[in-house]
Amino acid sequence: MPGATGGQGSGGARVGTEGDSAGALRAVRSLVELEETEQAAQLYEEMGAAQRERLQQQAARRPAKERRGFVEVLRRARDFLGAARLMDGSGDDATAADLYLQSGQYLEAAEAWLRAGEAERAAAAFERAGALERALEVYRKLGARESMAQCLARLKRPFDAADVYRDLGQPHAEVEVLGGVTPEDPRYVEAVLRMCRLLDVEGFTHRALAVLVDAMTSSDVARAESSMVTEKARLLRRMGMDAEAEAVLGRRSTPSTMPVANGYRFLKAIPIFSELSLEDMKDLYRQARQVVIAQGAVVLEKGDPGVGLLVLLEGTVDVFSGPEADARHLNTLGPGAYLGEISLVQDATVSAHVRARTSVRALRISRAAFEHYLDTHEAAALRIYRLFTQNLAARVRALSA
Repeated sequence: MPGATGGQGSGGARVGTEGDSAGALRAVRSLVELEETEQAAQLYEEMGAAQRERLQQQAARRPAKERRGFVEVLRRARDFLGAARLMDGSGDDATAADLYLQSGQYLEAAEAWLRAGEAERAAAAFERAGALERALEVYRKLGARESMAQCLARLKRPFDAADVYRDLGQPHAEVEVLGGVTPEDPRYVEAVLRMCRLLDVEGFTHRALAVLVDAMTSSDVARAESSMVTEKARLLRRMGMDAEAEAVLGRRSTPSTMPVANGYRFLKAIPIFSELSLEDMKDLYRQARQVVIAQGAVVLEKGDPGVGLLVLLEGTVDVFSGPEADARHLNTLGPGAYLGEISLVQDATVSAHVRARTSVRALRISRAAFEHYLDTHEAAALRIYRLFTQNLAARVRALSA
C-alpha cells in the first residue's frame, strides 16, 4: 500500500543515515587504531555537518585514550572546536585551551586555562573575549598591575587606572588615561588639574597650559572653578609670563598656547601602527615606558637579541655598522625616529650599533608587553601583522631591484 511503502521508505532512510554514521565512526576508529590519522581526517572532512556532529557525540563516549585519537583526527581536519570539546574533561585542560583558542572561543579557552593553572594566559583570553571584569579579577590575584591598569582603562574607570599607573611610575600613561575623563564627569576638574601637574613635572608645561585652556573653553564648570584659574596663573609664571599670570588672576583674558609634540604622535606615525583604531592606539601607548639614556651610553648592541621598540622623544643617537672604533657611521637619528620595530614581531638580532650622542629621552615598548597587547587586541594584531608583511615584502623587492 502507498502509505505503508512511504513509511518503510522514511524509516529505511532514517536507519540508513544512522547506519552511515555508525559505519563512518567504525571506519574512523579503524583508521585511528591503524594510526592512519591523515586518512581518518580526510574521511571526517568529507562528512556532512550533521554526520560530523553525531560522530563527535559518539566519540565523546569512548575511553579517554581512544578519544585522544579522535582529537588528533579533528585537529588535522581543522575542526578545532570539535577537538576542544572532545578534550573537555580529559584532564588535559591546557590542550583543550589551545584548541579553543584556535577556534576563536576565547571564553572557553580562558576557563580551560584557569583549570590548567595558567592564570596569566586565562586573563589574556578573558580580555581578548571582552570579559574585562573577569580578566581584571585574575590580573588582581596575579598582582599583574600593568595589565590591571589596561583593563581598568578599557572598563572606563580612568581614575582607578590612573592610580595604578601612578604607583607604577608611568606618568605618560597616567596622563593618557585621565584624558579620557569627559566634561560631564563630576570629577572632570580634578582630572584636568592632575594632568596639568603631571605634564608640568615632566617638562611639558606648554602642553599642560594647552590642556587647561581647552578644558576651560569647553566646560562652564571648569571655567568657573577658582582652582583652574589659579593653576593657569601658576603655569604662566612657570613659563616666565608673570604679566599674563597677573592678568588671569585679575580675570583678564590671555592668549592660548599650542601643545607641543609628544610620544603618542611619534608612536602613531610608525607605519605598522598606521591602521590602528583610536582606542587600540591609546592602549598601545599605555604599554610604553619612558626611559632616559645618558650621553655616550650604548642604546643597542649589534648582535644582541632584539628587546623591543624604542621611539626617540628628545636627543639624538648615532648608528654605526658595529661597535669597533673604526666602524662606519651610518646615520644620526633624532626625535620621532624609532629603532627595533622588527624585534616586536619576530626573533631577530640587532643589525647595527647605536650609541647616544646626547642625553636621550625615549619611549620603550618591550617584546613581552607587545606580545601581551597582541594577545588581547585581535583586530589590532591582524592589522599590524598585515602591514609588517607588506613592508617586509616592499623591502625585499627593493633589494631585488
